Amino acid sequence: MLKNIHAWHSFEEMRRAAEAGDPVAQRDLGVCYQTAHGVQQDYREAAKWFRRAAEQGDAAAQCYLGFCFQLGHGVPKELGQAARWFREAAEQSDPAAQFNLGVLYETGQGVPQNYAEAVKWYNAAAERGEPQAQFNLGVFYEIGQVVPQNYTEAVKWYRRAAEQECAPAQCNLGLCYETGRGVAKDIKEAVRWFIRAARQGDKTAQHNLGVYYTSLEAAEADTQPEVTDSAR
Repeated sequence: MLKNIHAWHSFEEMRRAAEAGDPVAQRDLGVCYQTAHGVQQDYREAAKWFRRAAEQGDAAAQCYLGFCFQLGHGVPKELGQAARWFREAAEQSDPAAQFNLGVLYETGQGVPQNYAEAVKWYNAAAERGEPQAQFNLGVFYEIGQVVPQNYTEAVKWYRRAAEQECAPAQCNLGLCYETGRGVAKDIKEAVRWFIRAARQGDKTAQHNLGVYYTSLEAAEADTQPEVTDSAR
């Protein structure tokens, strides 16, 4: 969930700005402590600076703070607080926060489980280019949960996520091409997406490739002419 850091001239310049109350500097200082960028990793310091920026309304810092509460990094693990801060950022159109809030609604962590709310936030994040949200939204359209089942719509979202190297989306897009759901059936295109997902370690895609190549070898063997004794 690493977001871009402002181009500060020095770490000390950023720290001085943070201590003077600049929310962007506070957020960026938090990122430095979270990722050990120029300082020793310290989740408590990271959470402290994220909170200062978040309380000033910085959406990215609110999302980071939600992430801290979700994982228990530098603060006690508290999913209700994670949902609170993700919502603050999500309502400011932060796509990572929208996706994370959708996950909490889908799984019922920190908020009552609500698939309709999950889809609402996945859709908001997907429209802003968040690949995991695009994949999750595609799944909802494929299975027809909350939204009407629509394979064409599922393919659209799988493709958008797949083009951003989301391996599960690449695998599912391959399956759509293999079965002809939402697109014209195209085994070569299916294999192309399976390969891209498999290279990223997607186990399902690796299995599907194995099945494809095994069936291909079997088909080739069946087409080989039998060698009879008289021909030897």
